[in-house]
Amino acid sequence: MEEYDESSAAFYDYYATGLEGELEFYVEEARQAGGPVLELGCGTGRILIPVAQAEVPVTGLDQSEAMLKVARHKISFCDDQVQERIELIQGDMGDFSLGKRFKLIIIPFRSFLHLLTPEDQRHALNCIREHLLDDGKLVFNIFDPNLDMIAGHFGAVGTALKHQTEFVHPATDRRVIVWDTRRYEREHQMIDQYWVFEELDDDGQVVSKRYSRMTLRYVFRYEMQHLLELCGFHIEALLGDFNKGPYQHGGEQIWVARRS
Repeated sequence: MEEYDESSAAFYDYYATGLEGELEFYVEEARQAGGPVLELGCGTGRILIPVAQAEVPVTGLDQSEAMLKVARHKISFCDDQVQERIELIQGDMGDFSLGKRFKLIIIPFRSFLHLLTPEDQRHALNCIREHLLDDGKLVFNIFDPNLDMIAGHFGAVGTALKHQTEFVHPATDRRVIVWDTRRYEREHQMIDQYWVFEELDDDGQVVSKRYSRMTLRYVFRYEMQHLLELCGFHIEALLGDFNKGPYQHGGEQIWVARRS
C-alpha cells in the first residue's frame, strides 16, 4: 500500500491539519531568512503557500506526485506573484541534488521521520548541509517519543481503532469519519500506522472505506543531537513548542541548527 496515494492525498488537508502554532512559526522563520527557502516534504503546500504569500521565494520537494498534484491545484488559485515565488520538485528528501543552495531549509510536521533508517537520516542531513548557504539554517520538528505509550503498545497486535476526526467529503458532501491504529516496533524504533476513512450516507451506513498506511521511525533527543553534530551542524536551539518554550520529554523536538 503506497503512502499518500491519490485518495489519501485528496483527503490529507482535512485530517492532517498540523500542530498549534506550527504554520506561524515556519512562516516567521522564512520571513526572517528572506529566502530562498527549501521545504522538504512539502506535501499539499500547507506551509509552502503561506511562505510564498509572505513574499519569500520557496522551493518545495516531495516524493509523492499525488500530494504535489494537490499542491499545484491550490497554487493555481494564488495570485500570479505568489505563483512566481514557488517551485515544486518531485524528489526524495533522503537523496536529492538541486544544483543550488538555500538560506533556510525547513522540514515541518515531523516529515523527517519518514526516513526509516539511521543511514537514510544521515544521508538526508548530508544532502541538506550541501544545499545550505554558508550561513544557512535548518529548522525542523519531530515528536519526542512517549516511552510509556510505546511500552504499552507494541508487537503484532497494535492499538485498537481510535476515532481521530471527521470531515465532509469534498466531492460527495458526505460525512467521512477518520480512524487510526498503530503498531510500535521498539527494536527498530518504528511506528506502523493505518488510517481508515469511512464515508457514510444520510442513514449512517458505510458506503465507502479507504485505508492509508504510514510508517515512521521515531528519534530520541540525544540521538537527534548526535546525528546533527555528526553531519556537520551546529545546534542553536532545541525548542519544545512553537511559542519557543523549553524542550519537555514527550512533547515536541523543534531543532534549529546551522551549517558549521
